[in-house]
Amino acid sequence: MAFQLAFAVLLRLGLALSPLRLILKDDDLLSSPLTSHSRLREGIYLFQHGIDPYSGGTFRHSPLFLSTFATVLPSSGVVCALLWLLVDAAGAWALVQIWRARSRLKSSRRDEVIAATYLLNPYIFLPSLSLSTSTFETTLHLISLMFASQGQASPALLILAISTNLSLPSLMLLPPTMLLLLTDPVSHLASPKPFPAKLTKTLPLLVEFLAYFAVLVLACSLVAGGWGWIESTWGAGILLPDLTPNPGLWWYFFTEMFDYFRPFFLMVFTMHLLIYVAPVCIKYQHDPLYATFLLLGIIAIFKPYPTLSDPGLFLSLIALFPETYPHLRYPIVTTLLHLHAALLLPLFHHLWLATGTGNANFFYASTLVFGIANGGALLDCAWAGLRVAIGEADERWVVLQE
Repeated sequence: MAFQLAFAVLLRLGLALSPLRLILKDDDLLSSPLTSHSRLREGIYLFQHGIDPYSGGTFRHSPLFLSTFATVLPSSGVVCALLWLLVDAAGAWALVQIWRARSRLKSSRRDEVIAATYLLNPYIFLPSLSLSTSTFETTLHLISLMFASQGQASPALLILAISTNLSLPSLMLLPPTMLLLLTDPVSHLASPKPFPAKLTKTLPLLVEFLAYFAVLVLACSLVAGGWGWIESTWGAGILLPDLTPNPGLWWYFFTEMFDYFRPFFLMVFTMHLLIYVAPVCIKYQHDPLYATFLLLGIIAIFKPYPTLSDPGLFLSLIALFPETYPHLRYPIVTTLLHLHAALLLPLFHHLWLATGTGNANFFYASTLVFGIANGGALLDCAWAGLRVAIGEADERWVVLQE
């Protein structure tokens, strides 16, 4: 297993230093207007020359990225490639720590498999090769979950506040994270019970999160020299001003939308993303880590500006729940749909934007196939999470009968 993990790291290192990263740098599947490294460098250039980067309507990164990359982190291509690799390695390490907390083991044979599965997931390492800042968001999600699984409330809430500052849909993870902090990460799918702690205990956690978030907002406003960054960053996920093609479901719909109906459907799409939080947290209150996993899958499907990193994180987390594997109904169909979409997305994107022999309908059709693949995986995992308890009850009944 150690050999496999070393091979995964060396393979990623070779790809990170190859010319492939230059080819993938501005790929619409791997980076969005909110995560593009090219736009980040443009914003840094404007910021360093005394020009407000948020005044032009193209720079949509958080001021946290702006200040960090402009003052601390290097801008060299090779060094950035190595930095993104280290961030991915930190994400793999955090994923292993979550597994250890869930299985109550200090180490296991499965550690290397989980790390290698994450590092070799093409939905994870391809955005990393393109230097998409979604890699940082993915790793922050995992680190926040790691601290929450270990019962460390302050670090978990602080990292989640940073993640929410970078990407507003991350706020959906606050309720299951607080539930996880009040219970344990061990699997309770086989024995669903009402939430053991009083929900009033979540109030101090909510106050702490809001305090961290308020401090970050103030710091961002000081860096940006005003509040205009909010409309350019968080507002972009609500108002959808940039209709650059991406693997999501929003851009084409609003390209064809009449301006008169646009505010109504923006509200519908935004509310549709939020309505899943309460039902998922209530139904899986006995296992908040599994609820977080399902919400990450929902974000990956319905996020306004998704990249391949979003479904990549969801699919990587499946490795944490081996007890659900026997109860998956259509894993082969879902896998084949993902393979089908993985071939169609770059093909139709190239036919449309490079050769001009296709059109936007070609590419959007492939994003619909991709959405069906992600939706199928999400529904299958939700079903399997419920069937674990029924399967355990059936087994106990058979034993009693015998």
